[in-house]
Amino acid sequence: MNDLSDVIEADRAHVWHHLTQHKPLETNDPRIIVEGKGIRVWDQSGREFLDAVSGGVWTVNVGYGRTAIADAVHAQLVKMNYFAQSVGSIPGSEFAKKLIEKMPGMSRVYYVNSGSEANEKVFKMVRQIAHKKYDGKKTKILYRDRDYHGSTLATMSAGGQDERVMQFGPLAPDFVRVPHCMEYRAQWDLTGAEYGRKAADAIEEVILREGPETVGLLCLEPVTAGGGVIEAPEGYWERVQEICKKYDVLLHIDEVVCGMGRTGKWFGYQHYGIKPDFVTMAKGVASGYAAIAITVTTEEVFNLFKDDPSDKMNYFRDISTFGGCTAGPAAALANMQIIEDENLLENTTKMGERMLANLNKLAEKHEVIGDVRGKGLFVGAELVQNRETKEPAEEAKVGAVVAACNARGVIIGATNRSVPGFNNTLCFSPALIATADDIDEICNAVDEALTEVFGG
Repeated sequence: MNDLSDVIEADRAHVWHHLTQHKPLETNDPRIIVEGKGIRVWDQSGREFLDAVSGGVWTVNVGYGRTAIADAVHAQLVKMNYFAQSVGSIPGSEFAKKLIEKMPGMSRVYYVNSGSEANEKVFKMVRQIAHKKYDGKKTKILYRDRDYHGSTLATMSAGGQDERVMQFGPLAPDFVRVPHCMEYRAQWDLTGAEYGRKAADAIEEVILREGPETVGLLCLEPVTAGGGVIEAPEGYWERVQEICKKYDVLLHIDEVVCGMGRTGKWFGYQHYGIKPDFVTMAKGVASGYAAIAITVTTEEVFNLFKDDPSDKMNYFRDISTFGGCTAGPAAALANMQIIEDENLLENTTKMGERMLANLNKLAEKHEVIGDVRGKGLFVGAELVQNRETKEPAEEAKVGAVVAACNARGVIIGATNRSVPGFNNTLCFSPALIATADDIDEICNAVDEALTEVFGG
């Protein structure tokens, strides 16, 4: 019963894995993750791993083996599994109400099945608003260097990680990049809040260059994820909000990674006192127990699509087939209940502080750690060859650190296929249930891996 050789061969012969060069799998077995419990997973050989990346891509926020979520999904599927979201469902209505209670100022929930799709819906809404309200002129969508918003052609067009879009062009028009806000790799000779305001002012410069009458949306991650786990300096978000209001630009916050507790609040933007027009989310909404993603917007935006019912074009003419699946909101309800019942926002804050402290202590020992940063259980450690010049560590050596941690039974991540020359940040996003012992085990593995790869 434990012989998985047929599964391994079926995988090797027929499965096209994501983000994977398959040539090595002609002679090496693909990895099959067989089971998960809590914060740990087991592969086909029976090896146990502490998962410090929540399913590889920041998703399994409440951990593996949650029978409460599985039972909720099972019960809902037996009762009513699907109907197109042109009508309603019980879990869809119930989760929308509960979600909006966590998001003051927001009011409308649009269900889809992936983060890329959730972001694309915003882009379509903004383009339609441009035609309805601005004579077709405010179609340009601004996005930030190093940010990531998805893998469809439109969301790649809003991608600030050049390696992720190479060879996929030509991309969609009217997507315009603005500078990043990363103080560690400063573009201006300023620090702190002055740097934050200057980075935001750079957005205003782009708006003025393009023409405010042409710019409809600014799309930002609250904490940049795959571009290096980057939190904006003080002063940045207040100035961003001012600029959006000044030029009548809608503000879209992409919470696909940060949403549902990852940063210690329900949503990352809630740390910064901003009021977005759109918020998108996916990964942690149901912790991977069902496919669900959401575009949330304000009543003001929603009302723009119903002001003239006599016009057959005057509504959001869009559908997401699997936005009508009831498993997603059923799982999301149970997922949110777990976060509340187990005080996981508080735990995330405490364990995040512990991880940052541990990694900063490691930086005293390992010169290769140039910068430690993050929010909650969303943490990065940038590796450099020289702290003075901040020359990035070699990508192969960063990969070797990940492999060395894996050999010690700890799965961590690293920026890759992202910013050319800057794929040098170790990434950590353990489940929100992580304990102090889990955090210490992760950091101990990193300590040993850095010594193995870089010496010291």
